[in-house]
Amino acid sequence: MTHEPKLRITGEVVQPRELSFDELAAVASEFQLIDVSRIDSKRQGDAVTLVGLLTLVGAKPMSKYLGLHAATDNFHASIPLEPVLQRAFVIYRLDGQPLSVKNGGPFRFFIPDFAACHTHEIDECANVKFVDHMELTADIGFDNRPHDGDEHAALHERQT
Repeated sequence: MTHEPKLRITGEVVQPRELSFDELAAVASEFQLIDVSRIDSKRQGDAVTLVGLLTLVGAKPMSKYLGLHAATDNFHASIPLEPVLQRAFVIYRLDGQPLSVKNGGPFRFFIPDFAACHTHEIDECANVKFVDHMELTADIGFDNRPHDGDEHAALHERQT
């Protein structure tokens, strides 16, 4: 029996959830982004908006940070929620199938034009591959992103 990946959303939410591929595909059409290459030509697949996901779980008012956790490569980022709320999305499908690990799956968090968020806490590394857990918190959470240019270069060297 194969294990179906689920996107777990926990923390400062009314209803924590574990969403399967089919549940993500069933999210209301107003929150679906079909063909994300229309937004960023370097990306492929279909996504659900962050607003749509947080509508499902009911983000509590004290939610100020979004923790992005990827068990596959033990990568964690904690970013301010407000600047990304209306722009970020989670890519979950490519060519009608679950997003493969080769493409950053099971779920890939993406912020188009992350620099437009105008905060040092949101950088290229806030676009997290292999996401399996999203956590809303009142304060900054666990974050092991690189802190300088050398660490950043080393991280990307390991990924190639």
